[in-house]
Amino acid sequence: MPGTAGSCGTRTRRWRRPGSDCPSPSGRWTTPSSSKPGITPTHWFRGEGMIHGVRLAGGRAEWYRNRWVRTPFLDGVPFTGTELEVSAAATNIIFHGGRYLALQEANLPWEVSADLDTIGVHDFGGKLTSAMTAHPKEDPETGELHFFSYSPFPPYLTYYVADASGDIVASQVVDGSGPSLMHDFAITREHVVFINSPVVFDHAEHSGIPYRWHDDVPLRIGVMPRAGGRTTWFEAPDQAALLHVANAYTDPHGRVVLEAPRFDRSPWENSWKWWVGAPGYGTSPDAGSTFHRWIIDPATGKVTTESLNDLVTEFPSINDAHTGSAHRYSYAIAFPGAGLSGYHTVKFDTRSGREKLLAHGEGRMPGEAVFAPAEGATAEDDGYLLTIVSDLKADASELLVLDASDLSTVAAVELPRRVPAGIHGHWIPDTELPA
Repeated sequence: MPGTAGSCGTRTRRWRRPGSDCPSPSGRWTTPSSSKPGITPTHWFRGEGMIHGVRLAGGRAEWYRNRWVRTPFLDGVPFTGTELEVSAAATNIIFHGGRYLALQEANLPWEVSADLDTIGVHDFGGKLTSAMTAHPKEDPETGELHFFSYSPFPPYLTYYVADASGDIVASQVVDGSGPSLMHDFAITREHVVFINSPVVFDHAEHSGIPYRWHDDVPLRIGVMPRAGGRTTWFEAPDQAALLHVANAYTDPHGRVVLEAPRFDRSPWENSWKWWVGAPGYGTSPDAGSTFHRWIIDPATGKVTTESLNDLVTEFPSINDAHTGSAHRYSYAIAFPGAGLSGYHTVKFDTRSGREKLLAHGEGRMPGEAVFAPAEGATAEDDGYLLTIVSDLKADASELLVLDASDLSTVAAVELPRRVPAGIHGHWIPDTELPA
């Protein structure tokens, strides 16, 4: 990705991991945001998509740039749910099979270049004929990309696998799913894990996303063999909604373990008011989701639930090298509540139950913390966390580089533009990029 150092006015401190001879990582940090200048979207998940990028190399930020994803939606074509090319492309961005793909779950992906310019809609050579989730999972061993498409109408759920080169090699309709809002899912080494929550399609919901909590719908967790076959659905003992997943894995007893922030009805509906800008919404995007673990035992059909922490957290992340396998550490945004008065980045030790917190200061809201491994890393938390922090009062943003082991600040990149907080991002090391 060519660029002139300092051409966008970024200011940085040269940085190196403390106590280590490993050089700082080189690569690209990217994140989408939404809304045109001077326009406030009626919904946190609506608005035109823009991709922001920061190039890190040699211990410095070489450049920052942002580009609109030039979809029909940017030109004013309304999204109706039937035109898969009409997308804001503003939820997530990934790099797979040599392509940068900007994602929004009700639409097809949009490809952008290494310079963040729009190339066009991407349908995997015509093999993808439905929408694509904004939260695909890449297997760290095979390089395969696992993803799904969900719909309020049958077939409710379809599963896809693309190989490391980006070619779809498998797809199937998932049996037994319903019209739930399915923003995320998980994989283990042996399984694919789907989630049907009480938040289901409802014609009466007019907030912009037609889903609503239903007390008569349980939380169900679907477990499907990765090799393909029938999905077994397990009913959880707690009625809860899951928006994002930290990870899943199979334990030594053959049980499937799923970890994620969990919403009860009241926190979900209060958070929903904030997301959609409904009357009576609060001051924080998250009104009460807390970190939980579900253990699904295929041998007995039993599901147990454990609370891992009582902090109000969302946007979980891990070291992606542990996707689908047992992990110890996860990271998240901690929102005001449960004894905290401001926004924090939090690190959970799921083995000991301990946590580390980094306070960002009054009116400073961090985004998702994305893990970047240190060169020559040997420990799970040997690396960095990258998060864009938005100053809600100063209308400014910076990219923080944190030591993942203790959340100490390694460096800060002051950005010349405000980037809205709370959205997803992606770290792409130079070693994964084509020459």
